Amino acid sequence: MSRVLGNNSLITNFESWFIPIDILTIVCILLSVILAMILLLIIIFDKTCHTVPMMLVANSCFAGIVFGFLIFSIRLFTLENDLRRIAYKDFLCSFRGYFGYGICSIQNCSYLLQSIYRFVSVVYPTRLFYQSARFQLFLICLTWIFGFLYPIAFLFTGEIVYNVDNQICQLALQLSFSIIYMASCAYIIPVSMTMFIYLKLVRYIHQMSKHVVPMNRLLRAQRELKMVRRLFILVTILFILCFPYAMFIFMSFFWSIPKYHFRISYVFIDVSYVFVIIALLQFTDPLKTPILRRINRRPNMAVATMT
Repeated sequence: MSRVLGNNSLITNFESWFIPIDILTIVCILLSVILAMILLLIIIFDKTCHTVPMMLVANSCFAGIVFGFLIFSIRLFTLENDLRRIAYKDFLCSFRGYFGYGICSIQNCSYLLQSIYRFVSVVYPTRLFYQSARFQLFLICLTWIFGFLYPIAFLFTGEIVYNVDNQICQLALQLSFSIIYMASCAYIIPVSMTMFIYLKLVRYIHQMSKHVVPMNRLLRAQRELKMVRRLFILVTILFILCFPYAMFIFMSFFWSIPKYHFRISYVFIDVSYVFVIIALLQFTDPLKTPILRRINRRPNMAVATMT
């Protein structure tokens, strides 16, 4: 399959679709990072966005930027090896795999934190401490600490290995505790809890509508439900577009999987991330308003100049 070169490098099999796919994923990741940075800058500099809910959105944007830069470095590493048609593991390869698992968990937990905040503000509106910026910042810090702690065992036990065919350092897909543990911490637990909170909130508001409650409280609950529904849609997008990766994990428990399983699954993940950031913008009204205000201001200024 391969021929030994110097410096621990190998000449590997090469497929014609490697380079176009590498370039496509790099372009998508760059677009995602640029969009996420724009959203984060809007939150920082627009005073109307200086609220607790927008702080949680900013956490999602920042996690998305970190995730984007990390995936960008991974794709550059893959592209360089594909262009040279070699398999070579640099000293940062395992660390990129470790940080990838960590930031993926942080990203998904950021959507969970938004759902929890909306749920608490509806179900427990008088418990203001849990809605405070200090408590939410504490939860954000916990998710970042957890995200970088849970996969650290993979790094020191050598379970993150270099996959020659896919030019990436990852856990080997097979039936093992590490794979189930990783999938649960990074994906299954935060996504399923976000969906569970949405269903609980739907049921709670349905029960509220059957009883006599102040109209302003019901309207607020319905508004928060709308935001959680949008988060549910966003998480559903993640679930659908990350399905190939989950499918390969499940298949690896019982059957052999395609040789280029990581390349195939990460194409969907990288391309989908652009749509996730766009959905985050579309579903967050305080972010859309400043952008629309600036867009509308320019045509008005042009018309005023012409007249």
